[in-house]
Order: sequence, then structure tokens, then C-alpha cells
Amino acid sequence: MKTLFRNATIIPMRHEAGEADVFRGSVGVVGNLIALVATSEEEVQAFCASHPNCRIIDCTGKVLMPGLINTHCHAAMTLQRSYADDIALMEWLNDYIWPFEAKQSADDIALGMTLGVVEMLLGGVTSFVDMYFHESRCVEVVERLGIRALLGCSYFDHSLEVAKADALAACERAAGCDRIRIALAPHAPYTVSREVLLASKHFAEEHHLPMMIHLSETKAELEQVAAQYGMRPVALLEELGLLNDRLIAAHCVWLNEEERATLREHGVIVSHNAQSNMKIASGAAPIAEMLAEGLCVTLATDGPCSNNDLDLWEEMRSAAFLQKLSHENPLVLPAREVLRMATANGARAMGFAEGELGVVQQGAVADLIVVDLNKPHLQPIHDVVSNLVYCGKASDVEWVMVDGRMVVEERRIPGLDLAALYREVGEAANRIKKQVAER
Repeated sequence: MKTLFRNATIIPMRHEAGEADVFRGSVGVVGNLIALVATSEEEVQAFCASHPNCRIIDCTGKVLMPGLINTHCHAAMTLQRSYADDIALMEWLNDYIWPFEAKQSADDIALGMTLGVVEMLLGGVTSFVDMYFHESRCVEVVERLGIRALLGCSYFDHSLEVAKADALAACERAAGCDRIRIALAPHAPYTVSREVLLASKHFAEEHHLPMMIHLSETKAELEQVAAQYGMRPVALLEELGLLNDRLIAAHCVWLNEEERATLREHGVIVSHNAQSNMKIASGAAPIAEMLAEGLCVTLATDGPCSNNDLDLWEEMRSAAFLQKLSHENPLVLPAREVLRMATANGARAMGFAEGELGVVQQGAVADLIVVDLNKPHLQPIHDVVSNLVYCGKASDVEWVMVDGRMVVEERRIPGLDLAALYREVGEAANRIKKQVAER
């Protein structure tokens, strides 16, 4: 696999001192790695001479940048999109979501995952972190569609053993596919007991699995954990030894200064879900403070039932605007910072070292997207980064490459029958909804 992206506006997302954050040039890919980042025609010609059969993509009038990374979602919940809206969180979970999930089969979840991955790929998401059930069944979906994933096998207090079996099966099925990693994913400190959380930690350490968890998402969570254990959620996880640089903590809306310092000291990755937090009225997370204090903060959509989509472009805009509003300061969370959250920072959540993923540089993994700037909402271009973050849409993405393989070509996923997928999803959703109503 050899590809040359020519005449692009490149956004490298690198930290190198003195390097332009946007420049014109070309990018060559050999195998699954970026082999060339060039600004001169001589370098381009030399690459073409060395790789005479490479595929050439003309990117005139387009942006080439790292693929977006969605660090917390429940992709299979596409089957529940708009199923239960405008409802308080605990009623939403107890009366709608959990009863629906109880009726889903592994095949239903794989089908919902298929629709979710298609939505993300067409929107320029090249990597995602998932947290759900039957992840071992979803390995095939991820492998077939070509996206990169960290699949978290989720569970509640009563279902750790099921999640362990799912994680081991997922590891076995994902063996040999470098794009797929497996994690353990306890739902939250208020739904998983201290004893089960501790057992989770031991299992994850034994099998070298990272972990993820919903953390300090709502005031109600803080109150419930305090009533159970006499401490706040962050203190509970620290006491149990769950805080480390292989843990992704989703939401983190209700953190005080001491708790932020604790997460930073342990290297915990924070996944920010602005739109979900707004919709469920959880609150505005102190993202500006976290970033200023040195926490690694990433960006995510949450599930398509609490958002209601998997569009990381909308999430970037919302995240920036919400911080500006909640701080009453237009300077906080500028466009370049939020784009970094959705790319280079997200790569750390996926387990990659700096410079390996989420950047455009020689030697980095070739997870790349091409965005068409020739749209009314993206013109004129005073600042291309601001245009993308504040004006960009998922439908602006034309080409998507994951691990050196082109998985979206001119807004199409080769070999995929979208109409058939939509019919199958609709039939499954209606069947499950009917079963829930009859219970």
C-alpha cells in the first residue's frame, strides 16, 4: 500500500518548536506509516520515483490532518438513538436504557456497532474507545470496517465474570490485528462495588489490560458514593489503586482542585463529553483548569442515545463554546487546543506514545483524513484551524485512511450497502422496543 497526498493544506498537530501549525505540502504513505512529509516538489518527485505505483490523491483546496479520535462512546447504542430523550438521568437509565439493553442479543449489539462505526468513519473518526457489552462479538465489525478501536468490556456489580470472559474472548479474536486493543470497563463507582472494583484491578493487571470508567459525572453520583463509602469517587479509586496512566476517566464533571491534582499525579486520561453533559444536564466540566494544570484531556461524544450522534466535529465546537460560556471568558479553550484534544491527546488514550499517532510526521502511523474546504460554511479562510473547529461538519470529510488503508473514498465506504444496513437496524430497533413494551 503506497499513497501520495499531493498539494494539501497540512495540519500536523506536532509540538515541535518553531514549526508552522499549518503549511502547504504533500504526504507519502508506505505500508501503514507516514514515509514523507514534504514541502518541495523535488522531495515529491523523489518519492514518486522510489514508489512508481503509488496511488495519488490530489488535495488541492483540501486539508490533510490526523484522523479524529473519539475517546469515549457506546457505539452499539445507535439502536437507541432518540429512543429516550428529555428524561432525567436515573429515570432514563432505569426505565428505558437498561430494559432495552436487557433485550439486546450479541448480534443486535454487533449490528448497532456496525452503524456506529460507519457513522464515525464517514465523519473522519479513525480511532474510538468503546465501553459496552459483547465487545468480543464486535471485534469482527471493527476488523472488517478497518477502524482502530480500544474496546472496553463493560459490567455492573453483578456481571464482572461475564465481562472477564468477554475480555478474554475479545483478546483471542483480536490477536494479530494491531488496530484493536481490549480493555476492562467497570461502569461507575456507584454501580460497581468496592470489592468488584478491586477484583477488576487485579484481573486487568494479570492480563495487561487498560481500564476505563465513568467518573464524577453527576452530583447524584458524588452523593451516592459518599453515602456508601464516606468519600468521593476519585478518593475511592485512589484508595483501591485504580488510578494510573492506563485509566480513561469519562466525564469528570464534578472534580475539585485536589481531585484534579490527584488524577494528574497518577497520569489518568480524562475524556470530555461536552454535548452529553449538556443534554443530561450533568454540568460543565472544568476543562480549562485541567488543561492548565497539566492533565491530558481528550474529546468524546458519549453514546448516540445521550448525545445523540457520534459527530466529533460538533463535539469540538460545543466543547470550546461551553468552556467559554461557563468561564465567561472567550479566551479559554481556543480552537487549536480543542483540535489537539481530538487528535494528539486522544492518541495517548489509545495507548500510543507522543509522535506515534494523532500527528502528521514521518514514522507516525498513517491514520489520516482529507477535509474538503470548498463548502459555503468553510469560506472564506482567515484561519483554517478555526474554520474546522468552529464551522466544520462530518460531511466535509472526503477521504479516510486508517493504518495506511483507505477506508472511505470520496465519502463512500467501499463494498458497504448503506440502504440494507439502515433497514436491518430499523427492524432490530423496532423488535427490541416491542419486546420492552411487552415485558
